[in-house]
Amino acid sequence: MDEQFIDNPLEQETETYSYPEGQFKKEVTPKTGINQETQIKQVVTDKELEGILSKQKATIKVIGTGGAGNNTINRISEVGVTGADIVAINTDAQDLLYTTADKKILIGKETTKGMGAGSIPKIGEEAARESEREIKEAIMGADMVFITCGLGGGTGTGSAPIVAEVAKKAGALTVGIVTLPFGMEGQRRYDNAMYGLERLESIVDTLIVIPNDKLLELAPDLPLQTSFRVADEILTNAVKGIAELVTKAGLINLDFADIRTVMNNGGVALIGLGESDTTDRAVEAVEKAITNPLLDVDIGGATGALINVTGGPDMSLEEARKVVETISEKIDPEARLIWGAQIMEDLQNTIRVMLIVTGVKSSQIFGPGSGVSEKRKKDIEDELGIEFVD
Repeated sequence: MDEQFIDNPLEQETETYSYPEGQFKKEVTPKTGINQETQIKQVVTDKELEGILSKQKATIKVIGTGGAGNNTINRISEVGVTGADIVAINTDAQDLLYTTADKKILIGKETTKGMGAGSIPKIGEEAARESEREIKEAIMGADMVFITCGLGGGTGTGSAPIVAEVAKKAGALTVGIVTLPFGMEGQRRYDNAMYGLERLESIVDTLIVIPNDKLLELAPDLPLQTSFRVADEILTNAVKGIAELVTKAGLINLDFADIRTVMNNGGVALIGLGESDTTDRAVEAVEKAITNPLLDVDIGGATGALINVTGGPDMSLEEARKVVETISEKIDPEARLIWGAQIMEDLQNTIRVMLIVTGVKSSQIFGPGSGVSEKRKKDIEDELGIEFVD
């Protein structure tokens, strides 16, 4: 803007104008005629700040599909995940009726008549295709979508990849969190799981895998029903631990861009959990997380790591730093590492570490080879009317 001067020294010109940085006023002094710019103080109310923050807040949706997925949704609804919408999907009307969620979708009303998929993934997939519009509506507007299910059955195994496709097309960061069946559940269920795992891995940004057989190493004497509940608890902790790093105020917070940095195209991921209330609790908790049977892999080859450190009001920032430092020393210096720290009142004298490593190669998931022989693949394709992705 050109400088303006006045002839009459007794007059003073004042003009207000705007720049991207804010509002300014230009004054011409009576004595010198020199322009002076001073920024007008910007007054903003808490309500206005809340409005700005609400627009910046990431929209997170947690979707559980199939019987096992709905069991996890029940647990997630029970403990609550700050700032997340909970969606339950199923082909079984009765199971869906007793699931607690913000939104429920009975998929494949024509395909299954609300009676389930009969442990056949192809039926679960067809049901999801039939109800794709309802799935799109449920996902609409999401920045991040978690998809949880137990692989090996019909509904979860068949529908989860379709839900993932919809989420990816909608532009959401898509994270699958799934369990693999116990060995005792039989070869057919294992083969179904490998089929679903392969399809999901090719679609989602990051796929967190929890092999149920590894739970037996954590607690070999647990009854089978309790083991399934432990799996639900781990799935719930994973969803809650990641989501609330963004949505819940903490000691050290992350923004959505941080999460996307590590989990976008993160590939297969494993989770390790550790907790300690000893005098050297920070180091012990992280060592337990790293050596956790669920994280049965050399983390040195990971491409990324996400760390959530949780403790009681007595946890210090130095302890949180020690956790992160210990992990950073064990992974590739080029790996992307992000971390957050939160306070929980009920964790008095305790530190809990959740470690998710991405881009890992694990024989416990895929086996020494592909996990399913070519002959067995052909048998499955013939029996179930499916086609493995090469």
